[in-house]
Amino acid sequence: MFEITINDLYDLNETIAAELFDGFVYPWEVLPAIHDFILELGRTLPEDKFKKIGDDIWIAHNAEVSESACLNGPLIIDEEAQIRHCAFIRGNAIVGRGAVVGNSTELKNAVLFNRVQVPHYNYVGDSILGFKAHMGAGSITSNVKSDKSLIVIKADKVSFETGLKKMGAMLGDCVEVGCNSVLNPGTIIGRGSNIYPTSCVRGIIPAGHIFKNAQNIVKKQ
Repeated sequence: MFEITINDLYDLNETIAAELFDGFVYPWEVLPAIHDFILELGRTLPEDKFKKIGDDIWIAHNAEVSESACLNGPLIIDEEAQIRHCAFIRGNAIVGRGAVVGNSTELKNAVLFNRVQVPHYNYVGDSILGFKAHMGAGSITSNVKSDKSLIVIKADKVSFETGLKKMGAMLGDCVEVGCNSVLNPGTIIGRGSNIYPTSCVRGIIPAGHIFKNAQNIVKKQ
C-alpha cells in the first residue's frame, strides 16, 4: 500500500489553503484548482492582517518581502513569511506562515505549507510542499517530461495516471531534500523522509525513509 493521499502526506492544520484540498484524494488533483482558489480566498482575508497589492496579490502585514523580489499574482503570502532577495514568484502560489522563499528561488503554481524553506536557488513548480519541508540549495522540482507526455506516477509495478502534463513533486511534512537534487516529474516523498544531496529522484519514496540512491532506500531507525 502506498501512502500518497492528501491525508497521508499533509497536516491540513498547517496551511491557510486547507479548503483547497476538500473533495480531493490525491494531492496532484488540486494543482489545476490553485489559481481560482487563491482568488476566492484572497477576497476573504481580513484587511487588518493582509494588504492587497494590485488585482490579485495579498501579503500579510508582518511578512518580510525584499524590494528586489518579483511578485506576480494570483498570490497569497501568509503571516511571518520571508520573501528574500531576488525571489521570483510567477503566480498561482500560496506561501505559508513562517515560510522562506530565498535568493533566486522561483515558484509557480505551488502551495507551500507553513514553515517550508526553499531558501537558495530552488525551482518549485506545480508542486506541494508540506509543513516544515526543506529543500537544500540548488535542489529543484522538474515538472515536465522531456517527451511532453502526461505524467504517470510509478512504483513497484503500480502506476497512477495523473492526467497532467505538468506536475513537479509532492513533498510530505518534514521532508528534507539535499542540495543539488532533482525531483523528477511526479515524484512523491512521504512524511519525514530524507533525500541525499545530488540525488536524482523519481517515483514514490515511502514515509520515514532515507533515499541514498535508487537502489538504496532504507528505513530510518
